[in-house]
Amino acid sequence: MIRNPIDIASRVSPELSGLIEAIINQLETDELITLGVIRKFITEDFPVEINESEQMHHIDIGESLIDEQDVLIDMFGEAAPAIDFVYAFAGEPLSRVIEEVVNDEHSENPATLELVSKAIGNGLVGRLVGEGVLDEDEDDVLMPELCNLIERFGADAPAESFLRYE
Repeated sequence: MIRNPIDIASRVSPELSGLIEAIINQLETDELITLGVIRKFITEDFPVEINESEQMHHIDIGESLIDEQDVLIDMFGEAAPAIDFVYAFAGEPLSRVIEEVVNDEHSENPATLELVSKAIGNGLVGRLVGEGVLDEDEDDVLMPELCNLIERFGADAPAESFLRYE
């Protein structure tokens, strides 16, 4: 399967990105969910309970989202993996860890998700907790979140692409 570049989600509105992510999370299937599947789901199969769920009550399924979806299909095809069009940002604690790795002046290689994983394995989180950059309770969520990003985008993905600035 050919993956789209990480920044592809930057072409998607936050509303459509949220809708795509919610539909992916709602559908229970082992099959690849594509833009075509999302389009069909929005226009034909969109159940009321999803629209009323806490996750999606703020998303208005209007013609503009359907039009935006159609533009994406025109550009990338119905077979494009829908997950590629979901914004992917690290949470605030993981962003602090990524930022530390990115700014490491002793590193000879560009910061990738794999390098962040290795840094965590080598005690970076303990040091950041000790320095007060991270809270002790934040370290439990870092590896599962990082593993999810690695699974979606690969270990060689530039870590800086996932920084969330708040």
